[in-house]
This record gives sequence, C-alpha cells and structure tokens, in this order.
Amino acid sequence: MASPTSSNPAHAHFESFLQAQLCRDVLSSFQGLCEALGLEPGGGLPLYHKIKAQLNYWSAKSLWAKLDKRAGQPVYQQGRACPNTKCLVVGAGPCGLRAAVELAMLGARVVLVEKRTTFSRHNVLHLWPFTIHDLRALGAKKFYGRFCTGTLDHISIRQLQLLLLKVALLLGVEIHWGVAFTGLQPPPRKGCGWRAQLQPSPPAQLSNYEFDVLISAAGGKFVPEGFTVREMRGKLAIGITANFVNGRTVEETQVPEISGVARIYNQSFFQSLLKATGIDLENIVYYKDDTHYFVMTAKKQCLLRLGVLRQDWPETDRLLGSANVAPEALQRFARAAADFATHGKLGKLEFAKDARGQPDVSAFDFTSMMRAESSARVQEKHGARLLLGLVGDCLVEPFWPLGTGVARGFLAALDAGWMVKRWAEGAGPLEVLAERESLYQLLSQTSPDNMHRNVAQYGLDPATRYPNLNLQAVTPNQVRDLYDVAAKEPVQRKSDKIDTGKPATGAADTQEELLRWCQEQTAGYPGVHVTDLSSSWADGLALCALVHRLRPDLLEPSELQGVGAVEAAARALKVAEHELGIAPMLPAQAVVAGSDPLGLIAYLSHFHSAFKNMTPRPGEPEGPASQTSPGTPNAVLFLGKLQRTLQRTRAKENGEDAGGKKPRLTVEAETPKTEEAPVPEPSVPLTPPSPQPEADAGDLCALCGERLYVLERLCADGRFFHRSCFRCHSCEATLWPGSYAQHPEDKHFYCLQHLPQPDRKEDIMDGDSETLELPAAGENSTPPGPSAPAAPQEGPRQPTRRLIRLSSSERQRLSSLNLTPDQEVEAPPKPPRSCAALARQALEGSFVGWGIPAQSPEVLVAMEKEEESPSSSEEEEEEEEEPIDSDLEQALMTLAKTSGTMNKYPTWRRTLLRRAKEEEMKRFCKAQAVQRRLNEIEASLRELEAEGVRLELALRSQHSTPEQQKKLWLEQLLQLVQKKNSLVAEEAELMITVQELNLEEKQWQLDQELRGYMNREETLKTAADRQAEDQVLKKLVDVVNQRDALIRFQEERRLSELASGTGAQG
Repeated sequence: MASPTSSNPAHAHFESFLQAQLCRDVLSSFQGLCEALGLEPGGGLPLYHKIKAQLNYWSAKSLWAKLDKRAGQPVYQQGRACPNTKCLVVGAGPCGLRAAVELAMLGARVVLVEKRTTFSRHNVLHLWPFTIHDLRALGAKKFYGRFCTGTLDHISIRQLQLLLLKVALLLGVEIHWGVAFTGLQPPPRKGCGWRAQLQPSPPAQLSNYEFDVLISAAGGKFVPEGFTVREMRGKLAIGITANFVNGRTVEETQVPEISGVARIYNQSFFQSLLKATGIDLENIVYYKDDTHYFVMTAKKQCLLRLGVLRQDWPETDRLLGSANVAPEALQRFARAAADFATHGKLGKLEFAKDARGQPDVSAFDFTSMMRAESSARVQEKHGARLLLGLVGDCLVEPFWPLGTGVARGFLAALDAGWMVKRWAEGAGPLEVLAERESLYQLLSQTSPDNMHRNVAQYGLDPATRYPNLNLQAVTPNQVRDLYDVAAKEPVQRKSDKIDTGKPATGAADTQEELLRWCQEQTAGYPGVHVTDLSSSWADGLALCALVHRLRPDLLEPSELQGVGAVEAAARALKVAEHELGIAPMLPAQAVVAGSDPLGLIAYLSHFHSAFKNMTPRPGEPEGPASQTSPGTPNAVLFLGKLQRTLQRTRAKENGEDAGGKKPRLTVEAETPKTEEAPVPEPSVPLTPPSPQPEADAGDLCALCGERLYVLERLCADGRFFHRSCFRCHSCEATLWPGSYAQHPEDKHFYCLQHLPQPDRKEDIMDGDSETLELPAAGENSTPPGPSAPAAPQEGPRQPTRRLIRLSSSERQRLSSLNLTPDQEVEAPPKPPRSCAALARQALEGSFVGWGIPAQSPEVLVAMEKEEESPSSSEEEEEEEEEPIDSDLEQALMTLAKTSGTMNKYPTWRRTLLRRAKEEEMKRFCKAQAVQRRLNEIEASLRELEAEGVRLELALRSQHSTPEQQKKLWLEQLLQLVQKKNSLVAEEAELMITVQELNLEEKQWQLDQELRGYMNREETLKTAADRQAEDQVLKKLVDVVNQRDALIRFQEERRLSELASGTGAQG
C-alpha cells in the first residue's frame, strides 16, 4: 500500500483527478493517469479493470469498492449485458452523463459528444433521497467531500457534472468536447450503419463511428427529428436566478438556507418585502453550495416599475431578450431580494462569474414547458436499426419550483438503460418501445412519496423503483407509429390546448337533450310548462321549479304566490348560487325578457351537468334529490359561502347592519394566488364588437363597460365582469370568492393582502379574514418587517429573541416526564420524515393544546440510527453545522440537559432541523404545484373564452346561416361551457388546497407565538403581554375553527360522493 506522500506519478495524477474542480483539469489529470499506467482513455469497462489492477493505491481502494459493488449487481451480468451494443450519447449534462455511466456498466461501447468545453453552471439542484443514495454509490463523497452536508440536500450543476464525468471516464466512456450533434446520417446502403452529423469537422474516428443506439440529452431546445413535442403553457412566469460568491466565512455559514417560501401561503413575508424594497415576488429559494444560489419568481409589473425590463412587450422572447433587460437594474433587483431574505447577514453580495466572465444573474421564462409525446423511437433503413431515446430536459422540461428535474432525469436515464438492455437481449422493437412508453407514463407522477421506500434497493430494473409496475400498460400495437422504416418529417411542436380539466361526462351536448332534461325536472309543477329554452322561463316559475326539484328544502313554491316574474327569477338565481354553487350567467331581467337565450341555455346546462344523475320524480315533491347535492361543485359553493361570511364580518366591524343573521360557516378568507395579468390591458375583452344598444346589465362588464359574451362572464356580488377585469386594483391578481373585498371609498376591488386599511398600519386586516403577521409595535425593533414568531422559518424575519422561562407548574410537569427509555423495550421503527415542528415538540410536549405530542427518547434513538449509515472512513467528512435560531437552540439544549441526551444522541440536533426543512420543502413544492396548475387553468380559460366569443359572434350575426350549421355551433358552445365549468370547479378545489396551506402556516406561527408567551413566568408578564397573549389565543382559536370548517367540508363531500356511488351501484 502506498503512502499519501508516494512519489509514484500515477498516484499523484489520481489525487489530482479526484480533487480537480475544472473540466480541463479533470481531463488533463485523467490523461496523465492513463499515460502513467500505459493505457488509452475510452474503450469501455476493460479500461476500468486495467486501471484498478495497475493502480494499487490506498486512496483508490474505497472508490473501487463502491464501483465494484454497483457493477456487481446481477442486472449488469458482470459488464456483459450489452457487449456488442454501440451507443452515442448527445450532451454532457447530468442526465446525459448518468445515462452514459449506466450504459458503460452494461458493457456497451459509449461515445459522448458535448458542444461545450467547460462546466460553468452554478445553479443548484434539489436532490431526492434516491438520487443521494445513487450518487453516493458512485463515489460522490470521494470526489466531492461536501456532498449533501447541512440540512438541505442539493448540489450545484457544475459539481454534479464534474463527479459524473469522473465516473464516466473511469468506466471507459469516450468523450469528445466542442463537438455539436446536428442530425443523423442514415446508412447509404445495406451493410452500413447509422452515423452522426457533427460540427465542426470531427476526427475521422468519430465521424466514421457507427452506432445502433442514440440517447439524446441535449436539452429542451434540441430534440431529434421524428419526435413530437407538446407545449404546456401557463400564465406568464418570469424566473430570476442569481449566484453570489461564497467566501465560506463564519458569518456566511451562520445564515440558514431557505427551502422555499411561497406567496400562496405566506403573504406576510412578501408584503414586507414589497414595502421594504418595492420588489414583488411569488416565491424565493436560497441554497448554500459552491455559491449562494437564489432563485425566485418575479412579477412583470414589478420588473417594469423598477426598470429591470425596459419596455413591455406581448411576446415573451422579446420581453426577456437581452436588449430589453437592463443588466444593472437586474443585479440591483437580485441583490436586494437576496439581502432582504437573509436579513443582510451575507454581507456585501458579490456576484459569481458565468462562463463569459459576466455576473451570474439572469431572467428566464418558464411560462411554457415542453414534453415529448414519446420517449423512444426505432428507425430502420437498409436493414440497419437504430434505437433512439430521450432523457433529461428534451424528454420533459421540469417545473423548477418542484425540484423534480434531476430526480426524474436520473429515473429516465435508468429507464433508458433498461431499454437498451432489453434491445441488446434481442427483444422485438415494438416490445421494447411498448415497455419504454409504459415506464414513461409513470415518470410525471413520481415523487419521493409514491416510489419504493427502500432507496438502497434501487437499480436498473424498474421493478426496484416503481411500485405496482405494469410494463404492459402500453401494448405493442399502440406504438407502431414509433417504428419507422425510414426517417420521417422533422420534429413537430404541437401546442397543447392546455389541459381542459376533467372531461365533462354526461354533459348536455345538444339543445334537444337539455330541453328534454328540463322538461323532466319541471314536470308536475302547476303553472310550469317548458316547451323551449327561452319564453317558457319568462315568468321565473320554471326556474324556481327546477331549483325546488333539485333541493326542495331551499325553495317553497307556495311562497311564490303573488311574486312578480323578476323577483321569482332573482330568488331562484340567488338560491342556486348560494346553496347549489351554480353562479348566474345572466341577470333576472334577462331571464324574464328573454333577451339572452344563449346565456340562459348555458346557465341551464350548468344545472344539467351538476345534477345529471338525479332520477326525476314527477309529482313527488316529498322526494328531493340528495340533500348533500352530490353533483354540486362543492368547492365553488364553499368558497362562495366563505366570501359572504367575510362580507358579513366586515360589515359588522364597520358598524353596518349585517341583518342579524348568524354565519353558517365561521371560516375566513385567505389570499389566493397572485399572478401577472396575461396582457398589458387586462380589462379589454377578446375581440368583441361594440356594445349593442339593446344590451342589458348582463351584457356589459360592470368595470370596463365593454360587451360580455357568455363564456367571458364572471358573477360577483350580483354584477357581471370579464374574468380579465375582475382583478385586484393594486396587484392585478385574479380575485376569487373568499379572497377579495371592495373598498368602501374608491369602490375598487382588492385582494385581502392589498385592501387599503387607513386606520391600521401594522396589522392589516387585524381580526378580519386575512391577518398579516407583521410585527406589532414594540415587539420587533428591526425594520422593515417580515416577521415569523418562531423557527425554522427561512423567509420571514425573526422577532427579538426571548428567553424561554417555565412557570413552576410547567417545570414540575416537564420534570415529571419519563425521559428514560425502558432498556427492555425495543426502539420503534423510524418515524416518517414529516414533522414540521418536531424540534419544538420535543420540549413543548408538556403543554396541552393543539395536538402536539411529546417526543420520547425512543424517537431520538430512531433518528440517531437513521443518521448512521455504513460508510467507509474516507467519507466521514467534517460536515458544516447548520445554523439554528436562538429560540430553537435553547429549546433543544434545555431538553438535552434535562434528559441527559446530549452525549447519547450527538446527531439528533441536525436530524430534527433536517426534518423541519424537509417538511417546509414539501409544503413549498405542494404550493408551487397548485400555483402552476392554477396558471394552466387560467390560460385554458382564456383559450375557451376566445373560442366562445368566436362561436357566439357567429351565432348572433349570421342570420342567413343554415339551421344545421347554427345547431352545430350551439352544440360546440355548450361543450365549451361544460369545459369551462369543469375547469372552474377544479380551480375551486385548488383554492381550497390554498386555504389549507395558508391555515397550516398561520396555525403553526400563532402556536409558536403563543408558546413564547406561555413560557414566561406569570409574575414577569406585563399587562400588555397578557393582552397580546389573549389576542394571539383568539386568533389561534379562529384559525383552528377555520381548519375545522375545511375538514367538515371535505368529510361531507366524501360522504356525499360515497352515498352517490352507493346509489349508482344500487
């Protein structure tokens, strides 16, 4: 065994190879290593075995052990699974290198081409547990000692590429730099193979290389011809990344990372950021790696206001083009946001340099994401078959806030390796393609929670990774179009019509079907004779009869005697909206006058869609539909009641008459998504004609006064608006029931976050439905003010630290806890990694309230064991201690001292903090997934509205059009209405999820704030402290009641769906 100071040149080259931090240094040191050993780079696995045999060096033995263990898995057949397979991998990104490593372990000859010559991307990637284990098994800690230290699991793209490059070189992958792949060169005649078209002029050996497998990992902008790409568009989304120099000073190491803060559930932080800096963000993430890495989503209007964008353009490419972005303003913007988020503790922020030597800060568009419709193809010409596969961004462009890119990229690389193995085994092309597409269907659904828990068993075989795997989900017959005898047309970019939500099953596709259903539902009511979808509804009785048939408890026909037609129609519209969740599409006057037949047809079709499964009971008023209305869009109904509760609460607080009616739901409104307006003038409808003289209130927007078409209508507070007009006057966020209010003075609508409150400066909406957690006077002397009462909270600023003091009774209860585990009792299994406030619970378990249990030492033992993993001595690197705020630090220290756990469990502090960070990241990812889907729905609604306007104009203007054509147009309009209703219902469901996230965050913050008061000695509390404690307790009770209302709503819906399903089976 050689010593560390050995003069053997091969040993020196190997050490340089391990420590190299630049691409050119890696290549030169590896070339020197091969020359010292008398070997040639490349050539596949035989090179690895020769290096291992000749390099008898102590520092290399642990690396050989890891690579041998991985390559020794049965699936690789000792490197003889694909001995005659020749592969070309395009792109040396993380996914391309990972695919190359897998193919090399299978024994294939692998050639990789990369157009760049350096690795310069500092951006940081979030890692799933399986990717961490996968990289560790490839020797990641040997190449990069800081791999996954701290509380957040991540790595910079550059470091990930470097360590995978080193593994690929050791396994004999042949790599060519500065070579761009431009296309395929089919075999000219029988007996020849497929080659690549490369630029600039490649070496003869590379230009003559014939291969039978092509793996493309060249990014989303390059997809080999023959593949069809679908574009998934949402609302305008502008991301900003910034990398600052990490000097690794003591002060920098003390700054906690931000796993993710999103406006969708933590409005107070972003409101404080806006007040302090003028910066308006949707989210922000901070990772500490080679650089201080920040990524955030900024609002377009904010970027224009601060001069980051010079001019507003409708085209995204032009808007974010280099000519329209002011570099200095962008740098000021990123520096100010980073400084605020970290409380200025990073000191003077200096930008890292990118590949061109410029400050590493950029703005990018992630409005649209590309997704290949298939993951593989087979082309054949002159008897030579070529298997093509996609991995990485050219397969699926990731949505960055979810942190799924590298994880799903690695899964796709493993799936591609499995495909090549099956190809080499002689499986038929259609069989190979069908299996690959079956796996591709699973990719977008994968998450750490729905994959196999034991990441140590993950391997090339898909069964080790995916539970409930079905490799026959796609049949060979379904992939025949992926098997080309010759290359076909170039790549097609097919713009997806943006997922139009769940299919509207059972919709009234024809006017006759809708009329027949209405006749069945209103049959048997005196004075009601429905013969058409216009004049038969003029007296309002038919509409009241329809509502009574669906819910007899809501409307009594006898009460309508002597009531005018307009009043009867208005009552039916109001009951349907307030109790059935069916929003009006025309006013009562239009129903009576019959002036808007299309609006009435669209409105009635909503009833049909909601109650299509109800069995009619003519002449049987005592047999109502299910009282729970299983067909009702319950989320819409719930949000509507929430908004009315909010209005009554505000009316009472303003001294107005609320009618003395007790609210049915004691729920408060939370601020929903706030998104950029899709066009510069959102109040302008989509190409409408001039308002017609006979237009009534339902035909004109109450805000802009322009014409309203059927699919554009949004009803709020009895008035009709364009959806694009009904936005917050301040931030232009889309307004939703339970999320807005009208200012009594200027009459504008505002989201709750921006509703002007002249009498309240610090606590906006205090006691109302949206309480921003801003610091109260005297509570926090650090301006400006994002505050969160307790940690771990990366985003909001922390209040002044308070010493935790226990009362005598609390001390007695704490001391009486049994903190000594029974020696004969075996420790329980590992607890799930989903405890957001686990660190505080350990100390505060003695306080009864809000369902927070105490953690026993058995849990600490389990956590300690979880942190321990068998690893070689060289991996036991010194890990950076993650900083922790003083409140949490004192809580942990107190429990450690009182229970004697300081010496027993040395890693528990890091484990608790890591789990808290993981829980925060889960919440952030969930919020961002909701936000993305909301953006996609809004884009879908815009497209539906545009199509609806076109159809309505055709129906209204073409008087000479044949009746058959008009009938067809009307059927298409009805289908669009059903799609819109489906999307609106899904949007409401997502807004309920937003409410849940918001309430979880508020309850956690209020709970920690209340415990801060409870920890004080009663004798030391001032009158102001007791008053503040009572206010916090009241807020906490309100939040708990709101969460209870949500839980009851969800349970009622579940029971309703269950009853509906049982009835259908019966």
